[in-house]
Amino acid sequence: MSYSFESRIRFSEVGEDKKLTLNGLINYFQDCSTFHSEAAGVGMDHLMQKQRTWVLSAWQIAVERYPRLCEKIRISTWPYEFKRFFGNRNFVMEDEKGSRIAYANTLWTFLDLETGMPALVDEEQIRAYPLEEKLAMEYAPRKIRLPKGYREFESFTVKPHHLDSNHHVNNGQYIQMAQEYLPADFCVSQMRAEYKKQAVLGDEIIPRIHEEKGVYTVSLDSPLADTYAVIELK
Repeated sequence: MSYSFESRIRFSEVGEDKKLTLNGLINYFQDCSTFHSEAAGVGMDHLMQKQRTWVLSAWQIAVERYPRLCEKIRISTWPYEFKRFFGNRNFVMEDEKGSRIAYANTLWTFLDLETGMPALVDEEQIRAYPLEEKLAMEYAPRKIRLPKGYREFESFTVKPHHLDSNHHVNNGQYIQMAQEYLPADFCVSQMRAEYKKQAVLGDEIIPRIHEEKGVYTVSLDSPLADTYAVIELK
């Protein structure tokens, strides 16, 4: 079963060009999945009582155009597969005429909060989210290949504004971190993100960037050589 809501692009969501930012787009998609969970009766508080949560493991976003300030939009989402610990979910953003302007594929992991380990997706979740058809789009691999050779930048520390209600860095914040190292005039039309390790308050993050033929790969690493997230932007 799909879930949709309508909105209008706000001044607080646009960049200098008066268009929705990539981070604003991600926030709309995140909000849509949250609204879907609440409407289905299996929202955050319900899952917390069961010591379960859904954690985003990978994004793939394609942007055909960024909507402008005050433009009316419709955001939709639906799950299309459950498999063991995982769930796949599509997202679409449409303009007022119903034309698709952005879309995404995501992979989520069902997590046991007591053990910190993946948990089998239970029947309650499966019943709450009737599956829909997989969106017609070009699906990229979940794992992002790390190119050889990179430029390392100065490290920084995770601050409170990076965190969400799960007390770790929100997935959208990693994308914002990666964008800091793009040229000022770079417009992202495709983005992939692979999340590997949760960063929490006070963690040190070392950004390592590789550019090849207009594609930027950003690895956000710990001083111990663990990788928090890998983001590919083109």
